[in-house]
This record gives sequence, C-alpha cells and structure tokens, in this order.
Amino acid sequence: MAPARRCGAVCLLVSLVVGPDSALLEAQTLPAYELPPIHYSTATESNRATRLTAELASDPTRLHGRSEQDKLRSLLSALDIPTASQVLVFSKTSLQRRLISPNHPRALYFSDDAYLGWVPGGLMELAVTDPALGLAFYRIDARSDEQSPVVERDAECLSCHAGPLTREWPSLLVRSVFPDETGEPIGPAGSFLVEQDTAISNRWGGWYVTGGSGREGHLGNLVLSHYEPGQEIDRTTGASRTNLAGFFDPGGYPAPTSDIVALMVLEHQAGMHNRFAEGALQVRKWSHYQRELQRELGKPVSDEPVGTALRVVQGEAGRILEHLLFTGEAALPATGIPGNPDFREAFRQNRRVDPQARSLKDFDLQTRLFRWRCSYLIYSDAFTWLPDALRHEVLTRLRDGLTAAEPTLPFRHLPLDERRAIHEILLATHAEYAATAPASRASKP
Repeated sequence: MAPARRCGAVCLLVSLVVGPDSALLEAQTLPAYELPPIHYSTATESNRATRLTAELASDPTRLHGRSEQDKLRSLLSALDIPTASQVLVFSKTSLQRRLISPNHPRALYFSDDAYLGWVPGGLMELAVTDPALGLAFYRIDARSDEQSPVVERDAECLSCHAGPLTREWPSLLVRSVFPDETGEPIGPAGSFLVEQDTAISNRWGGWYVTGGSGREGHLGNLVLSHYEPGQEIDRTTGASRTNLAGFFDPGGYPAPTSDIVALMVLEHQAGMHNRFAEGALQVRKWSHYQRELQRELGKPVSDEPVGTALRVVQGEAGRILEHLLFTGEAALPATGIPGNPDFREAFRQNRRVDPQARSLKDFDLQTRLFRWRCSYLIYSDAFTWLPDALRHEVLTRLRDGLTAAEPTLPFRHLPLDERRAIHEILLATHAEYAATAPASRASKP
C-alpha cells in the first residue's frame, strides 16, 4: 500500500497545481514561469520601466524632435544609467541581428538594476529588475521625430532570454562566440556562456574591448575570415586595444570605448541578477504548491517553508551565495586590468562606505575584480525583493560563514582578514545584515 499512497500524494499535488485535464494539458505546454503563482506574461509589473512610461505620459514632448543619440542620452539619464558603462557587441546574437555587424555594433549600458541596449537605426531594448517578475523585458521605439518613445513589454525577448541557455527562466544572457567578417557566429567553432568564472581567454568573442589584458589575450575585437575545425586562435591579436577607430566610426555612439572593466562588471552583475530572479520565482512557485497541498489536506496553511519548499529555499540560497562571494572567479592577467577611469568613477557614485571608507564597490583589478569579494548587489532592490525566507536564509548563512572560526564552502577562498572586512562593511552599511548578526559576535569573526 505504501507505493499507492506515494502515487496518490503526487497525483493530488499535480491536480492541485494544474487543475482538471485542460489545465494539466496547459501545464504540460506552458513554461513554469507562466503557471501559478507567477503568470509572467500577464502579471502586473512595477519597476523602472513602468515609472519611465508614467514620466513620458506626463510630458509627451520630453524627447520630441531629437536625434536617436539625443534620445538615448535622455533615456540613460532618466534611468540613472551612466553613459560610461557603454560596451559594444558586434556579433549577430540578438533579435536585431540584421542591423548588427562589425562596422555597426550594438551598444549596451547598465546600472545596478537596469540594462539598455541600442543599435543605431533600431529599437532600444530594456531589461530591468522587478519585484513580481524577477527580470522584465521591454522595447522602446525612439526612431520617430514626431512622437515620444513608447515603452512596451517585449515577449519576443523570451525566445532567447527564457530558454535552454537560461535554465528555462527569464534571465540575462552574455555570450562569447567566434564571429565571421559579417558578425555571424561560426557554429562549428562553438561558443561560451560567460559568467565570472569563465577564463579571460574565452571571453568577449563578438565584442569590442578597450583596455589592457596582458599577454594572455582574449577573443575580443577578433573576426575570423576563415575557420577550420581544431585551428588555433591567436587570442592576443585583439587584446590591449585603446582605440576602436580602426574597426568602425565610434563617433556615432555616446562614448568611444567598450571598457574591459565594464564588461567584467556586466558579466558578474548579469549572473547575480539571474540567480536572484530564478531563486525568487522558484521559491514563490514551491511555496504556492506547499500552501495548496496544505489546504487540500486540511492542514494549517503556513508560509514557513517545509519539505520540498524548504529544500528549494536552501538550494537557491546556496546558488546565490556562491555567486555573491565570487566563488570560482577567474583570475585576472598577471598585469591586471586598469580599465577606463570614467567607468570606474561612474560605477562608484552610489558606493556605501563603512567608518574606514571601505566599500563593496572598491575595485582590485590586480588579481581579481573587487577588493572585497561580496557583491554590491546585496544592496539592490532585486535582493530586497527576494521572498523573506530566501533572503533570510542568504543573510543568515552569510553571517555564519563570515564569522565562523573555520570557514566552510563557499567561504574557503576568502582569507580571514577579508572575511572580517566584509563582515564589518556589512554591519555598517546593510541594516538587515546587521539585524541578523548576533551582538556577541558582531565585533570580529
């Protein structure tokens, strides 16, 4: 009888979640993010894009009669995205691929919670963090001189941003490919999904890169006129470029750079936002299943995760912590990466400092990206919007790991003085972390 009881529980849970046969068929065809309780495509969003829409509605002439680049600069300003964050991609790896080429790249700009893409002559693409959706995607048509730009939810983005390459959840995507002379990725050569643990030598294929990277090289600034399977690629050819004028006319863009440090920050940040977004949606999904099952079984309904929901909270917290603490981060070239001072200055404008003037936005750039290896995105709205159980789990494990006498994974790569510094910075700058830290252990690890 035990096997029958187990089967019955599973069948009951399926019927609770997806309803009758028609709902079961729908559940089999729809991705998880379109099912209850998320309803991604129909959920009401509230984020920087919706606030921008309201601002444009209140002043329809705000951007009237300006050039595309003028409108771009105004939008960047309205979204608090620094122009100095500009990075340029010339591979045909987005929906506007017909407009993109090595002599006509797509520009990306980003802040701590928003990403704006623009290719001259095309639509602008906006991705922002959102409390209900995790990450939300929009298109902005600013090409007309006769009307203010219109901001619209963009379902087409999910064809790339919610598929096998993104773990089937709405996510950001950073790729490195081997482009031909038109910017078309060469399929047989392969590609890389880039995150902070990707070797520098395999990054930035199909991207322009300005700034030194030492003798190790990378795939940036390269096009392949010919490719044979197994051929060696000289990764030093496009490295350490300070000027892009030899590739295209940078005068058509707000900045003349595609900074190597900005690219590395983008890669860390995209990975962090992806983990926040997936973690939040997964926990909401399984918490919903738990409550529905409790109701059907006549048990007290609780928001406190138990069973599968608890295991999901713990698993997602682990994924978030690994990335938050730069576990497995790829080493920088022996010479370091100085990068563009304009980007470094713009990035640090909203830094939070402790009494010793230390900040999680302090760069290292010699052996690693940041001096203190705990992501500054712990201050972000995306982190604040995590479900309470997940956020509390992350903060509790972070506190315990930073203050432990013998660190466990994922803290073992952090020496004692660095763990102590991160702990002290968070105590001074992150109220919720400080509230979870035991007073008896708050002074030192």
